[in-house]
Amino acid sequence: MPILPIEADPIDTGRYGTPEMRRIFQEENRVQKMLDVEAALAWAHAEVGDIPRKDAQAIIENATIKRVKIGRVKEIEKEIKHDLMALVQALSEVSGPSGAYVHLGATSSDIVDTATALQLREASDLIEKRLNDSEKTLLKKAEQHKNTIMMGRTHGQHALPITLGFKFAVWVREIARHIERLRQCRERLLVGKMSGAVGTQAGLGPHALKIQELVMKKLGLKPADISTQIVQRDLYAEFVCVLAGIASTLDKVATEIRELQRPEIGELAEPFERAKQVGSSTMPHKRNPELCERVCGLAKILRSLVVPALENVPTWHERDLTQSSAERFILPEACILTDYMLTLMNNILVNLWINPQKMQQNIELTHGRAMSEAVMIALVKKGMNRQKAHELLRNLTIQSETEKQPFKKMLLQDKTIREKLSEKEIANALNPRNYLGTTTKQIELVIKKTRRERRSRRL
Repeated sequence: MPILPIEADPIDTGRYGTPEMRRIFQEENRVQKMLDVEAALAWAHAEVGDIPRKDAQAIIENATIKRVKIGRVKEIEKEIKHDLMALVQALSEVSGPSGAYVHLGATSSDIVDTATALQLREASDLIEKRLNDSEKTLLKKAEQHKNTIMMGRTHGQHALPITLGFKFAVWVREIARHIERLRQCRERLLVGKMSGAVGTQAGLGPHALKIQELVMKKLGLKPADISTQIVQRDLYAEFVCVLAGIASTLDKVATEIRELQRPEIGELAEPFERAKQVGSSTMPHKRNPELCERVCGLAKILRSLVVPALENVPTWHERDLTQSSAERFILPEACILTDYMLTLMNNILVNLWINPQKMQQNIELTHGRAMSEAVMIALVKKGMNRQKAHELLRNLTIQSETEKQPFKKMLLQDKTIREKLSEKEIANALNPRNYLGTTTKQIELVIKKTRRERRSRRL
């Protein structure tokens, strides 16, 4: 039976992911980050007098992928079966006699985990930028459409009128909370370590704590409070959970757009390039919400990464290797997909197709029955028992629907209601714009609060 070729990973082929985020997790950047850590370690050793400064300088000058060829690292790894030690040997080779001091007192995870922190700093910076972009877009939409009236829905059914700006404002605050979560998480996440084989720093000598402090200061990181052979993986698990939360919000927004793009609703739609875009290979009329569907699909993948991230928290004693292989997938995929989904969704929102006329038509679908609560409140204000008013209006809405008659006609014909409400009062109660409550005020408060937060972020 012939062996079929394996399809290339969609991230590797460029189908998913932005060039900026993919670059962060490319092998060249990963190797350079580890070399940066080795260089910082050599510099710190020289600073405390452990090694000659000229040797530290030689290591620093050679700790670049221009000198340490990735091909050579792979050759060594193939022979010795240890990726980090292969890097150490390759750097030692190009550093001449000074290579004797490369990796002094360190263990592999000192280099790997600290390099990971450098990558995650770049990745989280980019993700925060995307979140800020989405927040800005939604702020603008919330203000533009704070008076664009539409039907609010619960259980997929017409509920009460809202405005489109209100929907955007809800999404604004969710994105704002994710920015806050990401920033809080970064304070714990972006740490490195120089602690040796089991965390005791024995191999680094009497200046160990100072060496760790100097290395992290040089790299712009904080030292871990305490570590074993590895930085504890609750930090990575928290980060992946934050990204999964972002993905779930994007999933929610995309799902809402998909629902409202149905032809029978037709209130919103994702952008569609009318000149050339094809919706279906067989049905020429199709205009599928395929961008939003892509977001929803990728959100499933991102949420699935939470489980292995949490499974990586428990390890045997001071360290085993079970988390290492999983993280080679989890961390790049989580960051690349989050960044891509945010970029995709922001483009959807910027170019969102909005149909206020269809929103008005949809409000009228129930012939006024969706305003039954407003009528009930009006009756209560005139002294009617709330429960009795509710039951009376429930029966009248059923009669209106069964007889296919406008709800207003049912109200005008009912003796009990006419004793309490005039025709003008009934008309006022049935006007959706008269029953928006504090919608506009809430939107304005959200805009004000979010802009204040953005100023604090210097945006």
